[in-house]
Amino acid sequence: MGIPVILDCDPGHDDAFNILLAAAHPAIDLLAITTVAGNQTLEKTTLNARRVCTVAGIEGVPIAAGRDRPLHGPVRVAASIHGESGLDGPGFKDPTVPLDPRDALTLIRDTLLAHPRPVTLVPTGPLTNIAALLLAYPDLAGRIERIVLMGGSTGRGNTTPAAEFNIHCDPEAADLVFSSGLPVTMLGLNASHQVLATEDVIARFDALGTPLAGICTQMLGFFADRYREVFGLPGAPLHDPLTVAHLIDPDLITLVPASVAIELTGTHTRGATVVDLHGVTGRAPNAEVATVVDADRFWDLIVDSVRVLGRDTA
Repeated sequence: MGIPVILDCDPGHDDAFNILLAAAHPAIDLLAITTVAGNQTLEKTTLNARRVCTVAGIEGVPIAAGRDRPLHGPVRVAASIHGESGLDGPGFKDPTVPLDPRDALTLIRDTLLAHPRPVTLVPTGPLTNIAALLLAYPDLAGRIERIVLMGGSTGRGNTTPAAEFNIHCDPEAADLVFSSGLPVTMLGLNASHQVLATEDVIARFDALGTPLAGICTQMLGFFADRYREVFGLPGAPLHDPLTVAHLIDPDLITLVPASVAIELTGTHTRGATVVDLHGVTGRAPNAEVATVVDADRFWDLIVDSVRVLGRDTA
């Protein structure tokens, strides 16, 4: 059996590819998808999760909506990067994949309790749902194998000079997760900026020639255009699929143990991940942190997931 996984996400272009990878690869047993406000409002991220599952033929995986705002403070979205829909580029039809009647926390709780093995949580948006779960059901910690998240950075941010978007959106939630005592793996901007969706990468999807591949090409085209305009990068970093790619192929990403602290009060640094790579603080490591990514192997996994699902839905 594959690794049992719950994706907690805010689709988002890069989240969409993470859903495809998790659903396509036999090393992953995708148990559920939960959504959170982040790249867009909760209503839009939830709709987008259903859209992605519909076009990829992903059925039987429950999708539940989670928190529509951070633990503290206002909602922040990333319309400048992901567009007004949160998944701009393709023209999606109305989804046919249903929304589970349970809220995200209930779905995660029920899934953890029902599964015979501890489950890996893979959050790729703000950590609000995961923090809320740990607060509401502390007795379920033993049912969680590990938390593999996209967020933070060992260097500079992308929302402020110091803070990455997911952590900046809900620093208090991130602080709860990193201080939970659970095994945490952090895939940050310093890693995801090693996997840019350049024109050559996008051409690999276009060459597949299936309707799903066409949608993926349109998503990546829009995403790359926004990163060129906003950040001056030659392509868009495909942040979120680093999480599932690591689970599939642990040797694909180099991890180092480190102490990670979340800045909660700094005037210019709120939401920063303070990563002690060299042990200068004397604090014990509380996370494994990504440093180096094998980009070629990463893109092979992503392209193959679209090939597999596109073959099934063509």
